[in-house]
This record gives sequence, C-alpha cells and structure tokens, in this order.
Amino acid sequence: MRSTMIKSCLALALSLTMLSASLEMAHAQAAKGASGLPLPRFVTLKSKRVNLRIGPSSDYAVSWLYTRAGLPVEIIQEYDNWRQVRDADGTEGWVNQSLLSGARAAVAAPWMKGKGKEVYVNMRREPQPSSSIIAKLEPGVILDVRECNGTWCKTVTDGTEGWVAQSEIWGAYPGEAFK
Repeated sequence: MRSTMIKSCLALALSLTMLSASLEMAHAQAAKGASGLPLPRFVTLKSKRVNLRIGPSSDYAVSWLYTRAGLPVEIIQEYDNWRQVRDADGTEGWVNQSLLSGARAAVAAPWMKGKGKEVYVNMRREPQPSSSIIAKLEPGVILDVRECNGTWCKTVTDGTEGWVAQSEIWGAYPGEAFK
C-alpha cells in the first residue's frame, strides 16, 4: 500500500514538473514560433487545393480540403515544416508551410453570416467613418489586404479598392498596423 502511494506521488510530481516545463516553453514561444516569426499571425493559402490534416505530418488523416487560393488563415502553432492554422470559422488543423503565403487577406465580418439580407460591411473611399461608401460587402467576402493603420485596412475585392474598418474583418488583429 505504501509502495503504491509513493509511486503515485512520484508520478504526480513528475507530471507536474513536465506540465510546468511545458507551460514555460509555451510562454517563451508565445511571441515567436520555431521559424522566428510571431505567433499567432495571419497568412493566406497559396494553392487552390490545400489539405488540412489532424496532425503535423502527411501521415495524418486529412480532415478538410480547402479549394481556394488566397483564403486567410491564422497560424497558431509551428512544428518543423508544419503550421497549425485556424480559419475564420474556427476550424483548426495542420498545413505544410509550402502551401502558405505571407500575403494578407481578410474575410468581411464572418460572424455576421446569416444575420439577415440587410447586413453589410461598408467599404469607404478614405479611412474615416464619414467618408463616402463605395461598396457594401456581404459577410464572408474575401478581401486582399494591402495595408492596415490600426483602425482601417486598405482592401481590394473584385477590382474595387477602398478602406474597411479593421474591427469588421477577420484577418488583421485589433490595433495591428502594416504596409
């Protein structure tokens, strides 16, 4: 009985030590992945056919097939040449890094899909709420993102270029600025 109790305590102590080490490692990598690039970060799918796998290897089963190049995804973890990604619907899985591009894109208010026919995201001529509306975008429309200033993003879709409020897209973090 005492031997079983000691073994259980040792196993628990070992588990806690390993958990602590894992948490420290995760915290240290929170800012950067193994590639040296920040985590999380947004990228796009490079190919028209991208397999989303349940693990970081081609030996793992395919859980989803993306059929659109340029779709934005968020890299949330890295392992070797594999990237764990999340799409705008929250689906997660692993993709080989060769199928991803650093180009930026966004989805117009995916959380508003199915909320009614009169729900739109306004694309404006200038990055300010009083600027004229040049397009009304349905939720789910894919936008190429040229730059963001932390509040507005300059985007293009179907040949129309304009500014969309950063809070109304999935593909740029709140306050993120880039060119």
